[in-house]
Amino acid sequence: MKMEAIGRLAGGVAHDFNNALTPILAVSGLLLNDLSPHEPMHEDIREIQEAAERCARLTRQLLAFGRRQPMQLTCLNLNTVVTRMEKMLSRVIGEDIELVKCLDPALGNTRADEGKIEQIIANLAVNARDAMPHGGKLTIETRNVTVGEESAADLAVKAAGPLVMLALSDTGEGMDEETRAHIFDPFFTTKENGKGTGLGLSTVYGIVKQSRGNIWVHSEPGKGTCFKIYLPQVDEASSSCQPKAPVPHAPSRGTETILLVEDEANVRRTARRILVGKGYTVLEAENGEEAIKRYHDHKGTIHILVTDVIMPGMSGKEVADRLVAAEPALKVLYVSGYTDNAISRHGVLDHGTCFIQKPFTSEALAAKVRKVLNNVSTTKDR
Repeated sequence: MKMEAIGRLAGGVAHDFNNALTPILAVSGLLLNDLSPHEPMHEDIREIQEAAERCARLTRQLLAFGRRQPMQLTCLNLNTVVTRMEKMLSRVIGEDIELVKCLDPALGNTRADEGKIEQIIANLAVNARDAMPHGGKLTIETRNVTVGEESAADLAVKAAGPLVMLALSDTGEGMDEETRAHIFDPFFTTKENGKGTGLGLSTVYGIVKQSRGNIWVHSEPGKGTCFKIYLPQVDEASSSCQPKAPVPHAPSRGTETILLVEDEANVRRTARRILVGKGYTVLEAENGEEAIKRYHDHKGTIHILVTDVIMPGMSGKEVADRLVAAEPALKVLYVSGYTDNAISRHGVLDHGTCFIQKPFTSEALAAKVRKVLNNVSTTKDR
């Protein structure tokens, strides 16, 4: 109950927190672009931006723990994810720790968010490194697991059936039973002050649960630690096994007209400043009713609607539905600081929807608007 309550709390504060962070991140980015790195204020503004980025990461970690972050599920093979991360992991754990892979060549596929799986592996690898200050061995293993009804209950997975397992084992210091009982609690850490937030393993826990899986840990003092993650196996071809086509770099500038709808005045001012600075003409509206009026009063073409999802009165989805009905060629980009569940209830995370999560940087917003106008991508940004 404690974990669920904290998860609900995280979802409740995310919207206001993300709205507050958006102008800090975006405006600091604009200022850094205008200043030479040699100017005295450059370093101060960079400090502000880095602090805001840390706050944004903290929010994402809390949302991951509460299982309330947007997820982009694809069919993938864990072997491919591990192999792609091998060089990065070697740098993370250092030369005094041996990295060993035991990957099942016949491993089945699963449906998960590839970026979140990478986050799980990276977090567990960092924990393993910290548990082996004098060197050791980190083993990453994958294999297929067939689960019956009884063992499915033991593993707390959603349903019996075939699973894929990802295990990370280290030869480090290990944990006693009392420590092991609290490792997934948010803000629990055995590290000294300033060495961690205590959210790494709670983030892993939340991602696994949101992926319909389970995580199991075995550890003893002086005998190392083993984390095992179980995810449902799917009978689909893995998109992660296919080589990814390079995405051509698109300039973020344009000359089109944008209708910007945002009820938070500071976020609206910031977004307008970003987009006007990139060459766009921007019409502003603070709610859905005003957006409809601005659209019909405007004499020229409006090329894209950039709208907050959840607003007092008319929602962003309702605004988009009405305007697209009047002009089917109108592009739509949704923006929100709310969590996955809240956005989904408004029908905005459907396949093919263009969406960007607050807080965003100035370049991220400009690039996303350009992509939507060019029909380059409709994937969700976090």
